Amino acid sequence: MTAITIGFLIFPKVTQLDLTGPAQVLSRVPGAKVHLIWRAIEPIETDVGFTINPTITFQDCPQLDVVCAPGGFGVVDQLNDGTTMDFLRRQGAGARYVTSVCNGSLLLGAAGLLTGYKSACHWMWRPYLTQFGAEPVAARVVRDRNRISGGGVTSGIDFAFSLASELAGEEAARMIQLGLEYDPQPPLDSGSPDKAGPERVARARAALEPSRQHIEGRIAEAARRLSLTP
Repeated sequence: MTAITIGFLIFPKVTQLDLTGPAQVLSRVPGAKVHLIWRAIEPIETDVGFTINPTITFQDCPQLDVVCAPGGFGVVDQLNDGTTMDFLRRQGAGARYVTSVCNGSLLLGAAGLLTGYKSACHWMWRPYLTQFGAEPVAARVVRDRNRISGGGVTSGIDFAFSLASELAGEEAARMIQLGLEYDPQPPLDSGSPDKAGPERVARARAALEPSRQHIEGRIAEAARRLSLTP
């Protein structure tokens, strides 16, 4: 059985489901070894308050077959972090698949890994992808060559099954799906802007408004830095 190394970047205020949903699926791919990667082996506080422990550091991480950047509000602080960007560039250069979930695609973009590629992203953050030379696509899963991205949060599970099919074949992915009883039947039908309606979308955007100037400033700074990178 061929070993497959799959690495998830983790960072403070990561959206834990962006990480744990795909990790649960991909950990069942035959031969898979999942790494949770940060600059130090120390508990990382997620966006819901509990912590997740890294399993390996940036420095000790081997070349990955799959590198994945999850999202969360903590993305904003990582966009201009040289150590995080260097790690993503290094791994992205050698990985078979360069992937993301939610607004983690902005991290790939800031690392120069999405220039000229189509990508998914959370609907509220999707327009910012253009600042990194990427083409935003409103879909739950987007594949462009060896870039595979999931949209917002729960899309990460769909992303993971798409990737599992790539890594191990459709039948293996179907067996994982059965084992996890992944059979979505949401009790409410409000999981996208189109379905939620304009009033709810406006309320969701308003919740982000107090942080918007800071967020957009950090994104613009990362885009400027990328344009200066050889």
